[in-house]
Amino acid sequence: MVYKQSIGRKLFVVVNGFVLTAVMLLGVLPFVHLLAISLSSNSAAMAAEVKLWPVGFTLEAYNYLAQKSEFLRSLGISAERVALGTAVNMLLVVITAYPLSKSNAQFKYRTAYVWFFAVTMFFGGGLIPTYIVVKETGLLNTIWALILPGALSVWNMVMLLNFFRNVPKDMEEAAVIDGASHWALLWKVYLPVSLPAIATIVLFTVVGHWNSWFDGILYMNSPEKYPLQSYLSTLVTSINKQAISVEDLKRLENVSEKTLRTAQIFLGALPIMLVYPFLQRYFIKGITVGSVKE
Repeated sequence: MVYKQSIGRKLFVVVNGFVLTAVMLLGVLPFVHLLAISLSSNSAAMAAEVKLWPVGFTLEAYNYLAQKSEFLRSLGISAERVALGTAVNMLLVVITAYPLSKSNAQFKYRTAYVWFFAVTMFFGGGLIPTYIVVKETGLLNTIWALILPGALSVWNMVMLLNFFRNVPKDMEEAAVIDGASHWALLWKVYLPVSLPAIATIVLFTVVGHWNSWFDGILYMNSPEKYPLQSYLSTLVTSINKQAISVEDLKRLENVSEKTLRTAQIFLGALPIMLVYPFLQRYFIKGITVGSVKE
């Protein structure tokens, strides 16, 4: 039996495809434009002749960035920050969200603890007190100054907490009858069925650490310890043609501030664009696969 689509259904498919394509292009085309500018010649970029395809193709902007030891060093610092920061953040978020997802009968004073964390979402100590704390605890000019001050994201913790509270109670009760402890419940019951929330929070955390630049400038005493975004934010403004080598001057003849800036933006966004496809599938995955139905 062949199913014949109605006119309304056909119209919906066409309009839906058009809208989704337009949304996709709105997200993709700006990055294509940035890439085209970064690969174009100095004159073409400055004359605004570049649209979606490089004009006067050149890799000078990327060559200039890649041959700078500061760039490679800052890239390594950012990678270290993302790895350590994501591990620390996720550990604290998970072990905080799990007990707070319990009822008051299971966890005494749970409500008080929730309010204790919630207050920090609306009120902060301020920039100067935070800097003093980082300095007095000996974290200044270390990688931990970029990780520990924001080690626990209360927003992410609340998101995971609410996800934990939606896990079917039958699964927990069955595990408890089998003798599971709270650690076993967390690692073998709650986390496996919470992969969509975990993946989302991991993505938020990675993006937050990778894109953060102000704390690197604030807590690092020397540019040699800047993460990538802090280094890139000061790269163009720090170019002093009277203080650089002859080789750099020759490279900069074909590189403009515009091409350098677009190359920086594209390189800064590239790692996140590469990671996202591997985590995106968890956004649409439910928690009911293999679980107990209520």
